[in-house]
Amino acid sequence: MNNTPKSVRVAVVQAAPVIMDREATVAKTLTLIKKAASKGAQMVVFPEAFISAYPRGLSFGAVVGSRPMDSREDWLRYHESSISVPGETTDILGQAAMDANVYLVIGVIEKDGGTLYCTMLYFGPDGRLLAKHRKLKPTGLERLVWGEGDGSTLAAVDTPYGKLGGLICWENYMPLARTAMYMKGVSIYVAPTADARDEWQCTMRHIALEGRCFVLSCNQFVTKNMYPKDLMYYKDLENQPDIMCRGGSTIVDPLGKYVMEPVYNREEILIADLDLDMIVKSRLDFDPVGHYARPDIFELTIHE
Repeated sequence: MNNTPKSVRVAVVQAAPVIMDREATVAKTLTLIKKAASKGAQMVVFPEAFISAYPRGLSFGAVVGSRPMDSREDWLRYHESSISVPGETTDILGQAAMDANVYLVIGVIEKDGGTLYCTMLYFGPDGRLLAKHRKLKPTGLERLVWGEGDGSTLAAVDTPYGKLGGLICWENYMPLARTAMYMKGVSIYVAPTADARDEWQCTMRHIALEGRCFVLSCNQFVTKNMYPKDLMYYKDLENQPDIMCRGGSTIVDPLGKYVMEPVYNREEILIADLDLDMIVKSRLDFDPVGHYARPDIFELTIHE
């Protein structure tokens, strides 16, 4: 007898952290988890770098060949608002997942010695930290503030609803990284991001079609007035628009159709019931690592 659930209720949280304030951001996170659980969510997904900032618009004073001393004060502040994994903050998040009885996926800035990583954490409803994934390739100036992850954190976790896993932001443009996740059997694919462009929606719908999986894309909604005014390089934000990240969180089904269309220009929790039979139905005519694969021609080696 097949006891696999036929559906799962998911929550995609589009919100902003309290920028560079770890304690306040964690408090906001706990409130949002409770709110999502009160709506019946069984999985809750937060954006990239939610604890406690995606440093959009900030340069940390860097130009090629030079980094002034005063810019390091902002870097210190960013480092101090990051978290250790595992650590006190992950204990708090695990307890929140257990109290809410949810699978929790959340983007954090992880500190390991003097290096920061853009990391995605997975918690189970029993409160355990199930896995973490460090972003493999920070994009553009992100490379100044974040180190690179490696294959040891290409994570996918078993749930009663299927394999849960994904990639962070522009990792989703790496074809081999996507294929690695498909090979792991991911059927609920999470894509925490900082990309609010219209083109990002094309990517999410493509991945859903390519992977024959549900895609949960989660972004922040951030305005300029949310930034601390006493940053040393607050002047970096002078030419930024008032709405610095408009969101665009969305949920897509395995045939590339919107379950929840993208939400812009506000904080919101997107709630949807995913019909898990859609995953199997979608694979009648395409399975990227099954009957539509050609392992006699193509081979992918993953160094974990």
